[in-house]
Amino acid sequence: MNRQPKLMSLSRMRDIFNAYGEQLREHAFINSEIAIVQGDPLIFRLVMQQQPPFVIDDHRLGIITRGELIANFNLVEKRLTPGTLVFIGPGSILSPVSISPDVELCGIGLSPLFPMPFAPGQLPSAFNGQMRDFQLLADEADLDTARRIIDTLWHVVHQPDYNRQTVSALVAAQMHLYDGLYQRYIDRQQSLMSREQTIFDRFIYLVNRHCQHEHQLSFYAQKMCLTERYLGTVIRQASGRTAKAWIDDAIMMRAKVELRHTEKSAAQIADEMHFPTPSFFSKYFKRMTGLTPMEYKRSES
Repeated sequence: MNRQPKLMSLSRMRDIFNAYGEQLREHAFINSEIAIVQGDPLIFRLVMQQQPPFVIDDHRLGIITRGELIANFNLVEKRLTPGTLVFIGPGSILSPVSISPDVELCGIGLSPLFPMPFAPGQLPSAFNGQMRDFQLLADEADLDTARRIIDTLWHVVHQPDYNRQTVSALVAAQMHLYDGLYQRYIDRQQSLMSREQTIFDRFIYLVNRHCQHEHQLSFYAQKMCLTERYLGTVIRQASGRTAKAWIDDAIMMRAKVELRHTEKSAAQIADEMHFPTPSFFSKYFKRMTGLTPMEYKRSES
């Protein structure tokens, strides 16, 4: 049976790292608003010991600096190598598949309490909710810029007088850098991408966004102005899986998060997720996991 997603908030990471005190003090800084990590494979190992998959409730921007990581980001498996910039947004589900023992990263996490350095509605487009996550390779010059911003942030947060405005400005610079690189990547990909891959990527985006309320392929076909048959054929050709399998996976991830991390009853979740009846939801859940919703909620992690 697959493990249920666990919330891996910055406060949870702080609790994990605090047990190692001085051993991690040179490589990790976490307060109520921001986290900064700088290398050290121990950081990754400590997080992985918490038994993924993980639910992320904040914004995270990182750089893979060493080793290799293969993981599922919101249903899609990605291979990350040195020089890869990584963004993971609120509501994402991360499930590592394999990690080399020497993997290292540097980056920042912004808790929901962080004072975003943008006016309401003015977040750079890469971070405004349209994308749950993205990963892209950057050239040496852009990597150097991103690293320098992280190094400067590290220096600022360790000053005797913590200056939130300076921290906020540096975070804004990093987000603008990532956004510019992402937009450049999208422009390049759009000129190269096949129609099938474009349809698949759009389908996955819509499933991640609407699966809590929309369970039928017909909804996604209508949103994409395609017939159900054509959409189903393209998804199978592009991914080797049926469109229904992708939809079911997304629905189950959301249902598991609700069951594990809220006090909602199965009946309330069934209603909020637009199942016809609680009984239908229970049968669907058991067919997918082998457990009823309440058995799953009570099960040990």
